[in-house]
Amino acid sequence: PTECFLSQPEEKQENTVKAKRRKKKKISDVLQKSAPKPGVPADLQNLLTQHFGENRSVIEIEELKLSDSCFLPANDLTHSFSSYLKEICPKWAKLRRNHKEKKSVVMLVLCSSALRSLELIKSMTAFKGDCRVIKLFAKHIKIKEQMNMLEKGVFHIGIGTPGRVKALVEQDALCLNSTKYMILDWNWRDQKLRRMMDIPEV
Repeated sequence: PTECFLSQPEEKQENTVKAKRRKKKKISDVLQKSAPKPGVPADLQNLLTQHFGENRSVIEIEELKLSDSCFLPANDLTHSFSSYLKEICPKWAKLRRNHKEKKSVVMLVLCSSALRSLELIKSMTAFKGDCRVIKLFAKHIKIKEQMNMLEKGVFHIGIGTPGRVKALVEQDALCLNSTKYMILDWNWRDQKLRRMMDIPEV
């Protein structure tokens, strides 16, 4: 009698070389290679149009448009923060002396984080002189404390984050009627290389 052997299928050799995955370009990679560009008025105008474009009528969008006369020259990245402020606001000493209103500031600086706010406060010592600066961010400072400070004292410069400034304005703790300058910390990037305007919540 002949023996019967079951023929086993030959094992396919696994391809040891895996197909190389295409590496996605991250924004951080792109930014590291490109030189930083100073912000221009058109950047902010385009951002406003994009943000409000979907749920506003044509007339409402037209009202949101800011003319170029609303803008001072942007920092061309050759200035320090103090020297830039001196250039755009040469009559600061006079403005500071004349400001007597509580619950308001002459200059409002918006930046993306509390740490960045502190950095800017340190870097503007040459410009501010003996004026009073108030910190308008949420880290370690309760909103009630800021409301009391604004109500009781006169402050010339407010530096903070958009979220906290918005909350103070909505609660009538911060009045913008006597605000002459609003500075956006436009070019600075955080650890993830996002600018303030790249953060969806802002």
